[in-house]
Amino acid sequence: MECKVKIGSVTIEAVKGDITRLSIESIVNPANSLMIMGGGVAGAIKRVAGDEVEREAQRYAPVPVGSAIVTSAGKLSNIRYIIHAPTMEKPAMKTTVEKVRMAVRAALSKARELGISEVAFPGMGTGVGGLPYSTAAEVMVDEIKKFIEVNPGSIKRIVLVAYNDQLFKEFCRVLEGLK
Repeated sequence: MECKVKIGSVTIEAVKGDITRLSIESIVNPANSLMIMGGGVAGAIKRVAGDEVEREAQRYAPVPVGSAIVTSAGKLSNIRYIIHAPTMEKPAMKTTVEKVRMAVRAALSKARELGISEVAFPGMGTGVGGLPYSTAAEVMVDEIKKFIEVNPGSIKRIVLVAYNDQLFKEFCRVLEGLK
């Protein structure tokens, strides 16, 4: 199951599944500023990628919301980089639309800076962050669209990865609105 749209030379698609199982250049971890990978997407990434990814990320802590850092992908042989973009200052905090916007922008900017052409995002702020799927999908796609318009050609493929049907439907609804 997927839905897809093209903005300029960039393909944006939504898929349902496990972000750690993708074959893609980079995935985004909606981190906390302390780079503690305890629960949610971060915990899921750490369980598959290994503890070394968390140790590598923590060397940069604290990472403010609005910034992003990149680590190796550890044991994820099908992924090259993990972009850690904080959506909150401390683990398990509620987040805001503006913090999610800043995290998406920071992740895309870091990818552009490093010449990364493929980026996969989970739902940013949709877990412990507390944002409704509809709100997160709208903010994420809006920020991605703005980034592409200002930075054409730097990134070729963006994948929005939903772990459940509801988030997938929201990603598709928002992408359909771009057509």
